[in-house]
Amino acid sequence: MQLQPTCTPRAAVSEEFTGHWRFSIPPGPSGQYRLAQLDDYRALKRSQFRWTAPQKLTLRARVSSINVPGTWGFGFWNDPFTLSMGLGGMARRFPALPDAAWFFFASPENYLSLRDDLPAQGFLAATFRSSAVPAPVLACGALALPLLAFPPAARLARPVLRAWIRQDAARVPVDPQEWHDYELEWQVKRVRLAVDGQEILATGIAPQGRLGLVIWIDNQFAAFSGQGSVRFGALENPLAAWLEIEHLHLASQVR
Repeated sequence: MQLQPTCTPRAAVSEEFTGHWRFSIPPGPSGQYRLAQLDDYRALKRSQFRWTAPQKLTLRARVSSINVPGTWGFGFWNDPFTLSMGLGGMARRFPALPDAAWFFFASPENYLSLRDDLPAQGFLAATFRSSAVPAPVLACGALALPLLAFPPAARLARPVLRAWIRQDAARVPVDPQEWHDYELEWQVKRVRLAVDGQEILATGIAPQGRLGLVIWIDNQFAAFSGQGSVRFGALENPLAAWLEIEHLHLASQVR
């Protein structure tokens, strides 16, 4: 694995000892983004992302607080929301629809589900699989994004997005401040996520294509509620926050 850190000022990713990583962000006010991240795709085009099904990811992890303001997690995704034009050593990438399989924590300010029957914040095991939409169609859709500021338009957009983006999620019923063993099996047509050997989610909604590995903690929030409220930004975190992982292992799993 060729993992690279991405950190905002005063945030850090450090290998405390062999195989034990600590991701930390400093305290700070709202409106200032803070991120500590390790990934393997920064300089790659999405067509060059390293991982395809079948894969198995295992690691141990704990976090500083049961309710870190923002998000944290680990797993696979296609980095769909990044607009990069090759600056700063990054590859040229345009926004895409999400494909992901991961353990994901979202603080209460977030609302990250297009389906009202699925949990939208908290500590989740979750997957996304999106339809292959041509770039010109996505570009046209991007022109309509300002309309989401109006709740009636945002409410109408949710069923359209559900037709393109399928998802599944389940709450993870553990205290993430304690060390736990996390397991993610990504098959072509199935994803299984387990904690301490107990299955949390088994779903046929499996991401497609090539994905990158990501591990992060930040103070960001995004909310797209069923009432048509769309909000996003950077939260205040009065205390420093950290995520620790160890025993990270990836292996192909052919079935």
